Amino acid sequence: MISLEDRQALAQDIHIAHRAGARLHLSCELAGIDVRTLQRWKACQGLVRGDGRPQAARPLPAHALSSAEREAVLATANQARFADMPPARIVPMLADEGVYLASESTFSRVLREHGQNTHRGRAKAPRKIRPPTTHIATAPRQVWCWDMTYLPATVIGGWFYLYLILDLYSRKIVGWEVHEKDCADHAAHLVRRTALAEGIAALSAQPVLHGDNGATLKATTVLAMLHWLNIKPSYSRPRVSDDNAYAESLFRTAKYRPEFPAKGFADLQAARAWGAQFVHWYNVEHRHSGIRYVSPAQRHAGEDQAILAARHALYTEAREHKPGRWSGNTRNWTHISAVTLNPERDSVVAQHLMGADMQPLAA
Repeated sequence: MISLEDRQALAQDIHIAHRAGARLHLSCELAGIDVRTLQRWKACQGLVRGDGRPQAARPLPAHALSSAEREAVLATANQARFADMPPARIVPMLADEGVYLASESTFSRVLREHGQNTHRGRAKAPRKIRPPTTHIATAPRQVWCWDMTYLPATVIGGWFYLYLILDLYSRKIVGWEVHEKDCADHAAHLVRRTALAEGIAALSAQPVLHGDNGATLKATTVLAMLHWLNIKPSYSRPRVSDDNAYAESLFRTAKYRPEFPAKGFADLQAARAWGAQFVHWYNVEHRHSGIRYVSPAQRHAGEDQAILAARHALYTEAREHKPGRWSGNTRNWTHISAVTLNPERDSVVAQHLMGADMQPLAA
């Protein structure tokens, strides 16, 4: 590989020799290159841009991270609180603290250079799903998702039952309980308690409650309670496993948390204590990727717009400070106005948002 400075010097020497009467191919041979090489340099701007091949050695860009900045990025990513988080969650949390070290892609590049870019945590990499039905939420308390999952006990064959109700718009867990038995009475009590806690009686329109076709969630006791609360039930289609993707994803997140006991829970009190800890982490501390990495509690309370505006201002200031590190716009911190559950067609979502006089945004 010949550097740009050496190319220009060789070309200049050959040009002077050729004008003095030397034959061109002999001048190139004396310089150690072929005539074809010199012609290619001139035709392809090789004397201006340098070597365009991918493996060519190039000077370090002026806006590249310094060694101290790279060490700061690596040290931050290896902190105990970020040990199980990808850069996509680390960067927004730092932004909330008023700290900007580097972009998400830079964090990933630095971790990859040090062999630390593997999937951080116990979970496998997510895969895309194709859900079929449509519910649209543009504010809290419009669409709820609920389901029940099994929590293993230390005794083989023993289980505890976790019931969860998730607000689709904010992703906040608005209701949960753990019981020793799977019973429709428990589900009906949870719906009633959640409705009272969320104050849906004072709303002009009560939420839709979406669940699967499990016998517990479709029991007469539960349907009577939903009718009394004026909550409209919604169910997954028969023999379709992904019509309640948000609830299933929530359970997956819960069971792959580091504090989830791999050998099961000793008793009901231990399962409930873990449930309280998980719900607090998920609602208050967890930055959710589907809502621009704010916590569900912040979005449920309507605080996410101010947080996202502050992040945008921080990124704008960082770009103005060192514009050479930004090739385009700053990261998208716009507020997500609508969330869809199992969208069938984009036209359905667009028509709904037009009716609500809102602009469609990706969920």
